[in-house]
Amino acid sequence: MSTYVAEEFSADEADVLRRYFTNLDQPVFALVNLPEVVKGALFARYSRSEKSLRRLFLEEFVGELDVSGDETIDATVGLRRAEELYDRVFFEFGDDSVAQLGGVHLACEQASNLLTKVLEWGRMMSYLEQSTRYIAYDLRLGGRYRYYRDPEILSSPLGARYISDMDRLFENYAEMVPLMVNHFRAKTPKVERDSDFVYRQALAAKAFDSVRGMLPAASLSNVGIYASGQAYEALLVRMRAHPLPEARTYAEMMLTELRKVIPSFLKRVDLPDRGAAVGAYGIDCRERVADIADELFPSGEPIDDVKLVDLTDFDPDAEVKLVAAVLYPFTNRPDRRVEDRVGAMTVAERLSVLKAFVGDRSNRRHRPGRALERPSYRFDILSDYGAFRDLQRHRMMTLDWQRLSTTHGYVRPPEIDAAGFTDQFDASMNRSAALHDALQPAFPDQASYAASLAHRVRYMMQMNAREAMHVLELRTSPQGHPAYREVCQQMHTLIRDVAGHRAIAEMMVFVDHSSGTDLERLDSERRSEQKRVQAVDTSDSSIG
Repeated sequence: MSTYVAEEFSADEADVLRRYFTNLDQPVFALVNLPEVVKGALFARYSRSEKSLRRLFLEEFVGELDVSGDETIDATVGLRRAEELYDRVFFEFGDDSVAQLGGVHLACEQASNLLTKVLEWGRMMSYLEQSTRYIAYDLRLGGRYRYYRDPEILSSPLGARYISDMDRLFENYAEMVPLMVNHFRAKTPKVERDSDFVYRQALAAKAFDSVRGMLPAASLSNVGIYASGQAYEALLVRMRAHPLPEARTYAEMMLTELRKVIPSFLKRVDLPDRGAAVGAYGIDCRERVADIADELFPSGEPIDDVKLVDLTDFDPDAEVKLVAAVLYPFTNRPDRRVEDRVGAMTVAERLSVLKAFVGDRSNRRHRPGRALERPSYRFDILSDYGAFRDLQRHRMMTLDWQRLSTTHGYVRPPEIDAAGFTDQFDASMNRSAALHDALQPAFPDQASYAASLAHRVRYMMQMNAREAMHVLELRTSPQGHPAYREVCQQMHTLIRDVAGHRAIAEMMVFVDHSSGTDLERLDSERRSEQKRVQAVDTSDSSIG
């Protein structure tokens, strides 16, 4: 695999870490012997820090824990034995539900932005991913820029060019960040009520947002995962059969660490007649469909459809069926009879039912019930990979994407043009595209590492109206990234105007169609500071 930059720990630090982490020198490791609230808080902090999870734990959490307890615990040696009952029930009798009852916190560090999308596939898993908004990606690991070094590419004649071009892309990014900070400082001067810290944080977030598209998809990230044994089993079977070599490498490391914690739940993953057979089936199906697709859609044909968002499927009668779904649990009638009765109602009568159903929503967390899951929408989206990276983490839907390439061009943020750095941005994109095209013939899957976060990727999101309410209200909030805000604003407009589901669209009262602010994170940073001040005041008063 790509050379992992292992962190060095002192003897005392290692002595503490061994009690809580399954290894100290690999990019994949599990957390054990910690309260659930500590693991959750550690992962939350992880997403906004450039530090490794183990270093964060030492610097910010150890002082809050009693680490002088059982010094004989060494999590790095794994479990001495699996629970006999779980072994018998789960493995011998195949009761998959048992594997839903054991969960693990797992860290996957120094993973490429291609791999993170593979890791974040499972619906019944929870993730926190390192943010491009809070982390300066020019910070180095072991003296090297933070991008994935694919061993197959590096050992090929293209290896030297890969390193040279990647280094130059990161150098361009590093040069642009302070330039954009200065641009936004001049455009939006600090006001008296904002502290220097709040203002600097908002400036940095805006600058990082504007230049993140210059980063290649090879850029490294850290991902924290919490999931049941069953969810891990499904993910690992898929990853072991994935066409991306990095995914297969991480799958083996994940399996090793998880078996130190929940070995019984993962016995089937690599058995020839179980997990291996499922993986082989998936590979065979994938190759069959790919061959047919190549015949039907030969490469080189022009692609002229460049809509940002297209609503490709919906039910014209969705609002009538929604009213029926709302009323159904309050009756003793069959579903067909309820729908017939609703069909005979006037529009005003149906609207009165929906008004009662949605109630008075005072914030976006007030969401109506599951009747709203009956209508559904299918969107075809062509956005920059950065926006896709954020939206893909919504998993309570059907979501699939095409291979990242440079075919569909790229999106240059308007802030770059306004600051006068169009040429610098375009130069990075051209370098990225040239490297991608050079890699494509020999490394069709790894070539995507060279594409930038600004390059467009086509993907499909199919969701019911309840999930749409959650996604669109959350992802159009003013503090969000402009790229995914625009996608979600258009989705909401299409539900209202193309599908004609005005009542459903009006339920989504917290969808924000504003153009945003000069510093999107400023209000959020102000609120965060206020909470910090209040927390300190509360602490001081309790001491007194």
